[in-house]
Formats: sequence, C-alpha cells, structure tokens
Amino acid sequence: MHKPETTPRASLYHAYRVYPHFYPRAATQSDAPTVPVTIVGGGPIGMVTALALARHGVRCVVLQAEQQVSEGSRAIVFTRRSQEILQAVGVADAVVANGLPWTSGNSYHRGQRVFRMESPVDEDDRFAPLINLQQNVLESYLVDAIEREPLVEIRWGNKLVGLTPVAQDDGSEGGVVLQIDTPEGEYTQHTTWLVAADGARSTVRTALGLRFEGASYEGRFVIADIRIDLDLPTERLAYFAPDWNPGNTVLMHREPGGIWRVDYQLPVDETSEHALQPETIRERINAQLDMMGLGGKPWELDWCSVYSARALTLPDYVHGHILFAGDAAHLLPIFGVRGANTGFQDAIDLSWKLAAVVKGAAPEPLLTSYTHDRVGAAREIIAEAGKSTRFMTPPSHGFRVLRDAVLDLSLDHEFVRPLFHWRTSRAHDYRDSPLNSPSDDNATMAAGPTVGAPAPNVKLSDNDYLYDHLGAAFHLVTFSDQPFDDALRQEVVTWRERGVPVKVVAFAPSRHSVAGADLTLPDPTGHAAAKYGAQDGTTYLVRPDHHICARWLKLDATRLADALAQATARV
Repeated sequence: MHKPETTPRASLYHAYRVYPHFYPRAATQSDAPTVPVTIVGGGPIGMVTALALARHGVRCVVLQAEQQVSEGSRAIVFTRRSQEILQAVGVADAVVANGLPWTSGNSYHRGQRVFRMESPVDEDDRFAPLINLQQNVLESYLVDAIEREPLVEIRWGNKLVGLTPVAQDDGSEGGVVLQIDTPEGEYTQHTTWLVAADGARSTVRTALGLRFEGASYEGRFVIADIRIDLDLPTERLAYFAPDWNPGNTVLMHREPGGIWRVDYQLPVDETSEHALQPETIRERINAQLDMMGLGGKPWELDWCSVYSARALTLPDYVHGHILFAGDAAHLLPIFGVRGANTGFQDAIDLSWKLAAVVKGAAPEPLLTSYTHDRVGAAREIIAEAGKSTRFMTPPSHGFRVLRDAVLDLSLDHEFVRPLFHWRTSRAHDYRDSPLNSPSDDNATMAAGPTVGAPAPNVKLSDNDYLYDHLGAAFHLVTFSDQPFDDALRQEVVTWRERGVPVKVVAFAPSRHSVAGADLTLPDPTGHAAAKYGAQDGTTYLVRPDHHICARWLKLDATRLADALAQATARV
C-alpha cells in the first residue's frame, strides 16, 4: 500500500500544503469511465501538459504519487519562451509578479571577470529573457490553476505501479490499463492515452523497457539553497577553478524569498553521502563566501541535493498510445537552463497534437510529428549543451587541459572569452517539420520569420501584445485591410466544421475592422508588418504552439487547404 509523506515539508520560504489523496468511490471499479488522457507525473511538465490539453477541450487526469509539490527549488530559471507557454496555461502573471527577472551573467577566474553575457531585450517582448522562481513555487501556481480548471483532475497520493497496453478486436490500439496504488489500496483505471511525465526515473519508461541514447558525464554538483542577505544583483555568477575547489566550477543564482542557489562541482572521488553532510556543505559554502569577500555573513540551509550532468534522449517519444515528455523523455544538462524549459516546449507541442487526435480532428499519424519535432530539438540541444558541459565539467584529461588553457588565456586575451558562453536554452525552430507546407512562399520571401520558427511577439499598446490574443487554434495572421475573398473565407469555415479551429487575425494599416477577420489589430505605423517582413496581403499560418508552418505573399483557398491538410497530417 502506497503511503506518501503527509507531514508538510519544512522550508524557510515556502509553505507546503498537503493535499488529500484520491481513491475511487464507484460501487465497483469496473463502473469507472475510461479517461481520455492520463498523465503520470504531477510535476511542472505534467501539469502544464494537462492545462494545455484543457485549453483544447480535452479532459485529463494527473496521477501524482506524493501529496505535496516537489521538495526544494530544483528548476529555478525560466526562459522567455517558457513564460509565453506559462501565459498560455494561465500562470504567467503569478510567475512575473513573484519571480526575479534578469538579463546578464558573469564568469570569473582568479578573481577577475573574464566574460559577461547579455541577453537581448526587444520592445516587443512581454517577458524578460530569463526569470528566477523556485520550481516548488511554480508548481503551487500550477496546482491553483488546475483547481480552477474543471477539465483537469489531479489525483494526489496515486502511484502508478503497473500498466498493460490493450488492443481492440481489429488489432488497433485500445488504450492502456493502469494499476494504481494509493493509501487505501490499489485500483485499476482504463485510459485511452497515457502521457509519461514522471521524470528521470520514469516508471512508464522502465515498464516498457526503453533506453536512453547519449552521454552521461562524470561531473556531479551539490545544489544548495541557502537563506542569506547579499547585496548583489540578480545575475548568473560562474566561478571557474576557485582556490577552494581547484579545477571545478561554482554557479550562483538569486532566488525569491531571500534565497540563493549555490551549485558547486564535487571532486571525482567524493561520495554523494559525504558531500551532503551538513558540516561538508557548511565548510564549502563558507569557503565560497570567503572567496567573494563575504565571509562571516550568516546563512541557513534550506535544501540540498546532488546533480549529475547527463545528455540523453529516447529516440522515439511515441509508443502506441503511450507518449513521453520532459525528463521521462530526455535528460539534459542544467547548463543553459535546459531541463524544464525544454519540457515546457514538449508540453505545448504534444498537447495540441494529442487534442486534435482525441477529438477526431486529425488522424493518429499526426503524433509522429511530435517525435520528429521534439526528438530533433533534444538532439540539437544535446549537441549544444555538450559543448557547455564539457567546458564546465571536462570529461577527460584532454578536455581539462584545453579548458584550463582557456581559463589562463582569458585573463589577458579577449579572443578566447566567448568560449565561456553558456548557450542559453532557446525556442527550437522546426525547420524540417513534416507539418510545414510544401507549397507556400517560404523559399522566395526574403524577410520575416521563416517557417518552423516561433511567431514573433508584437507590442500593440501598453500591456497588450500579440501573444495575449493567441488561443488554442491555428491562426492565420494576415497583413492587409482587405477582406479574404469568398473562397478563402469558405475554406476557413470548412476546416472549422472538420473540428480544426482556425482564427483569422488581421494587422490593418487603417484602424477599421477587416471584414471576415476574427480579430483586427491596427498597425498604422507598419511596425508589425516590418517585424514580419510583410507586404500588403502577406499571410502566416501559425500552429497552436505558436510555430509558423506556412507563409505566403498572396494566399488562396487551394494553398490554405494544402497547408492545413499538411499541418494536421491529413495528406
């Protein structure tokens, strides 16, 4: 019988809440209706996936083994793209109100700053490039959003202990039967689709016998959250080969609530048990503060753990009616804030595709594009992150010699300093997605965002941006004050009748409404048109996850039909 911890966890800054466990009350468990989508894992990726599915009108259940949100800060840095995704599921306001935005990072060696990274800021960006907020706090905001969402049910204290894929009489997939343990005993639940968002030690991945591909690195870090009053700006601080930790790396971040994250690399021969001893942690954090000229500052430990750098992914995220997202699908190094930020992009990509299949608006082969798009993203991230990881934690003597040479040269030579760049997580471009239109004008358009890229945000007025108006639909973003012709308007209606939501957004040079548009956004200065490299009549087709899948200089009904058929795997 599964018995999760029900004593509220201790924290210096976060009030943990214990949620009542779920157990089915049906007269017989066979009476329980099939769940359209079950998500295993109530962490940030599982909850964002659930809320994103609800935006598309799909009911789902989230199984969470514990009765509290995660312990400790864990993921703390969220990118602009993640904030856009969190806006889509209704929690960005809370994140912005309570998080710490930042734009720059410094790297130090032998007491000298050898590199400063500045993230670009554009007037059209609603969100800062990066914001710090502890994962447990973010999870609480997501729980609050789920409690307001009738299409999502989170079952606390429910641990998946077994699963059996089932087939229908015709041999096709019939869903999955789940065996779930609770404080009151086990029950079974049938679900049509199962999303595994159950983290690095995924029960679902283990049950299917799936293996990661990629590399694990020897570098291990202690992650320690301490409460301390430091008069320092919110920036990323990296210290290479400090005297107290020779050959290794130390990272520091400010967190809300008077908390600072200190990540320091361990000697290769030290055990995790020794590293997490209170006296060991106290000695090393004091040494770091001494090195910074802050010795003697009082501090308290809130939480600590050991982290190992890995760059791994499943080669396929879709296995019948079982799909993988977040750390269950891939394990990525923290350098460049890639873990949760990559998982959020999994969530918004998967949610619209799975919703279209669940609702019968698209065939199941649409889901193969989830693997194509997101495994491609993971592999690209692994290639990029591997460079940062090998610099931060050299995996061999040769890499260490090279890294140490760069450190020494950086003290006097500018040309080597860009090697310190940590290649921050970014929104992936689906340049070769199978959902991109083969018959648009992408190849001949010289300006504007290309197919596969996220649609650029545009500031419309104070506290009003384009992304504020993008919902759970395909969006035809057009730049003209002329209405679509009758054939185009009928094509939009036809796709809506097929269950594919299509919304027409018109940027108009004049201030009058455009006939046939669901939303007209005045663009009298031409700012939005310039951002999109648009002429009169230029139109973009934007997927529900904000990525462009077609663009045209002039759109007609036939090419729109081709693009939507391609984007919904109806070809």
